[in-house]
Amino acid sequence: MTEKVKPYKNSDLGKKEQVAKMFDTISNEYDGLNRVISFGIDVSWRKKVVEIIKKTNPSTILDIATGTGDLAIHLAKTNATKIIGLDISEGMLQVGRKKIEVLKLNNTIEMVFGDSENIPFENNSFDAITVAFGVRNFENLDKGLLEIYRVLKPGGTFVVLETSVPTKTPFKQGYNFYSTKILPTIGKLFSKDKVAYKYLSDSAASFPFGDAFNNILLKNGFINVENRPQTFGVASIYIAKK
Repeated sequence: MTEKVKPYKNSDLGKKEQVAKMFDTISNEYDGLNRVISFGIDVSWRKKVVEIIKKTNPSTILDIATGTGDLAIHLAKTNATKIIGLDISEGMLQVGRKKIEVLKLNNTIEMVFGDSENIPFENNSFDAITVAFGVRNFENLDKGLLEIYRVLKPGGTFVVLETSVPTKTPFKQGYNFYSTKILPTIGKLFSKDKVAYKYLSDSAASFPFGDAFNNILLKNGFINVENRPQTFGVASIYIAKK
């Protein structure tokens, strides 16, 4: 396992079960807190992912770790005929289904309960696959990436949006202060799960980013791998092909 941060200490549950439990608990407050914590910048990052995917003219898209469906909903602008949002948190999926119903996107987007490390679809099923802020939650990163490779069509596009750590001064110091002091404090003030937002901060700090994640993608069979740092390096968009 690449990333070893556990959301719940002294738990007998595996990481996968812990992550599902954590997101079930914070599902109703997740969207609002996400906007506050990122100052709304995460919306612009998702729009950039949509722009990348739209250029490939996909008919079928799989959005893994879809959560409440934020990225899946944005991906409807690609004019894909079918978008599947996959997640292990039924609580997050329920919130997403309500949003999709309000937007009348039920015929385009389907929210499916499922595991990124055992994707319930046939080989070569999707023209494009996306993951936004989810790969660091995989229990076994390599296994998850191999599953994504399996269900992606040859020539298909895989795009990951994930947090990263700025490497240049003063952005590095500012990010470290915000992620270790401010973000957990916001979580404690506004979330009923006092551990969740510290986990999100810790997992972001420990996840391999930049060239390290590029190399992991290459190791698992992907080609034409590139990464595009966003907003002084606090996030990155990774693009790869099968």
